[in-house]
Amino acid sequence: MNNEYQDLPHRTLSSGTLITQKKRGEAVKFNLEDPAFSIMTDFKHVRPFSTTATATIEEINQKMIDCGVRLLFVADSYDVLLGLVTYNDIFGEKPVRYLQENGGKREEINAQDIMTHLEHLEALEIDKVLKARIGDIVETMKLSGRQHILVVERQSDGPQALSGLFSSTEIEKRLNMKIELSPRANTFADLERALT
Repeated sequence: MNNEYQDLPHRTLSSGTLITQKKRGEAVKFNLEDPAFSIMTDFKHVRPFSTTATATIEEINQKMIDCGVRLLFVADSYDVLLGLVTYNDIFGEKPVRYLQENGGKREEINAQDIMTHLEHLEALEIDKVLKARIGDIVETMKLSGRQHILVVERQSDGPQALSGLFSSTEIEKRLNMKIELSPRANTFADLERALT
């Protein structure tokens, strides 16, 4: 055995040991001037929830309930992003429109029928996010009319990957404020303009 290493003293856990160091009921306080990254769901630490393109509306809804989220990424078997589906997609007008145009039954609708396809998704680059404040993200959400903002990062081997997500619901909860969203912006330029 290597003599450079020591056996560290250890003890039995006591009754009432908390999982985190925060006191019960204590919440981390955020304000609009804090770094945006501090409130982003970081996919390097939290695996994003996803579904398949063939998942039915009922399966999507159940997974959202089970995971406690209102957005699922739609991916292929290689984890390549195809699109995303939100709570509003399954309970809004998309299923009604799909049935009017294609017929069938609601329970036969799949994620691929109502998801926002990859070519219609927009995201912020991580380098901009690292320089932004929470207030910048809130303003971006307000002006773009989006409840979620995706964040991407170019990987060293070339392809870009999702690196995070901002959720208006999470920001509202953490800042104890309501974000009033404008009607949705038409282009990504509108979204980027809000951050600069």
